[in-house]
Amino acid sequence: MGTQAISQEENIYTKDGTTDYQNNPADKSKTGTWKACPYILGNECCERLAYYGMGTNLVNYLKIQLNQHNVAAINNVTNWSGTCYITPLLGAFLADAYLGRYWTIAIFSIIYVMGMTLLTLSASVPGLRPSCDANGVCHPKTIQSVVTFIALYTIALGTGGIKPCVSSFGADQFDDTDEEEKKHKSSFFNWFYFSINIGALIAASVLVYIQTHVGWGWGFGIPAAAMAIAVVSFFSGTRLYRNQKPGGSPLTRICQVIIASFRKFHVKVPSDKSLLYETADEESVVQGSRKLDHTKTLSFFDKAAVETELDNTKSTVNPWMLSTVTQVEELKSVIRLLPIWATGIMFAAVYGQMNTLFVIQGGSMDAHMGPHFEIPSASLSIFDTISVLFWVPVYDRLIVPFARKFTGHKHGFTQLQRMGIGLVISVFAMLVAGILEVVRLGIVRRHNYYDLKQVPMSIFWQIPQYFIIGCAEVFTFIGQLEFFYEQAPDAMRSLCSALALTTVALGNYLSSLLVTIVTDVTTRDGKPGWIPDNLNIGHIHYFFFLLAALSVVNLIVYIFIARWYTYKKAVGTLR
Repeated sequence: MGTQAISQEENIYTKDGTTDYQNNPADKSKTGTWKACPYILGNECCERLAYYGMGTNLVNYLKIQLNQHNVAAINNVTNWSGTCYITPLLGAFLADAYLGRYWTIAIFSIIYVMGMTLLTLSASVPGLRPSCDANGVCHPKTIQSVVTFIALYTIALGTGGIKPCVSSFGADQFDDTDEEEKKHKSSFFNWFYFSINIGALIAASVLVYIQTHVGWGWGFGIPAAAMAIAVVSFFSGTRLYRNQKPGGSPLTRICQVIIASFRKFHVKVPSDKSLLYETADEESVVQGSRKLDHTKTLSFFDKAAVETELDNTKSTVNPWMLSTVTQVEELKSVIRLLPIWATGIMFAAVYGQMNTLFVIQGGSMDAHMGPHFEIPSASLSIFDTISVLFWVPVYDRLIVPFARKFTGHKHGFTQLQRMGIGLVISVFAMLVAGILEVVRLGIVRRHNYYDLKQVPMSIFWQIPQYFIIGCAEVFTFIGQLEFFYEQAPDAMRSLCSALALTTVALGNYLSSLLVTIVTDVTTRDGKPGWIPDNLNIGHIHYFFFLLAALSVVNLIVYIFIARWYTYKKAVGTLR
């Protein structure tokens, strides 16, 4: 790497949130890369343990402690989970525009701990904890339900500053202008997702058991402690971190390009694109971003970079009248991401079934392991986690080198190909879940088990559907993480990571919408509907097959979009 590239790298990275080391080049070798990653991965592992330790079994907590019916509990969980993936837009904006990723993670982590603490108190302190009668039926007061939901949505706010920033912050530790460091970045995303699932593994096994057999106070208290450990882990690596400077409001820059384009609606874009306005310096005008080369798509917005006589008569550039090519390409990059982003919503709806319908389906099956032990239905998500832990190293160490021989691509598959493979796999997860329910209902009909709470069919028949979803995650979610980071403008990476996360939110909302519509349509004329409280008289397999059909349609749309996608072209150096 040349001297100039090193100089620019010194300008963008700092050892902590306030100290710049641009005057001490030797510090670059002491910070970043895999040296800093253990603290970031440790933070993510503990934070995910806290999140999944509280969220995996939340549908059962709402059903038992807050005495909610199936549909109400499902919708409350999906709406809350969806909100957890919408709030990252706020955290990402603050990170990219003003605070930087380091301080955003730090501040919102503290909010997260406060929410976890309040949830623990609501499940353990007399007066805040709902009282239950001798039959185990709980009778929550309004204030008790309110406190629970205040805690849950405080957690949703806290996670909003962590989710969009941690993966990007980890990737920032690898210098894009250093080929030796850059080649490790793809592996970082794989191992980042691996660390997520280590936390999820503990949550789905140990914590769900504690919640079911020991108590909800301990079951929520341990995740709260894990979140506190996550904060300590993050701060412990402070002096090793490289921190990208915030580049100012990305929304302002986007609005400037749009307004400048419409103001020059009648201006003709020159055929020679080198005539479009760009700063003469090698540095981008956007702090924390490399220059972007011109692309041919979405040419209307090129009007914003056309210099007119009015622009040349002024001593200073009015950003609401004239934008640089890099600013125009920032907007184009975001717009090009939107169709790919939209196709991730259906996948997220399929993924969301693990915390709702899969759990409820498992609750109607035989959960015994031996004569005296019953496994909680929510604990079956451990097999999704095991699947991810299995497929991440297999993908990184075996599939990528094997695929590379045929594709010639350094990562085996392009990011778009990787996501597409995951979409295909997700269809089979829904088909398998639906077929299992058909078999279960066959047993119910043959033996007249309609009033039996748990049908004598082992809950472990659910393992394949969990394992298949885990495999789909490794392809789609990790590919999505890497794709949105790489294709985002440098100064908008947190925001684009948050955009990727909103697919999970909208997937949850889509699932809630589908459940509501299906319930409304299928319960007319006094019918029990597809998803009644007693699944033995229901048809949730129809819902699984509906999701499979919608996923096939989504896959077809994705293939057409992916074929025409134009990748961004970064040039120059970081500022």
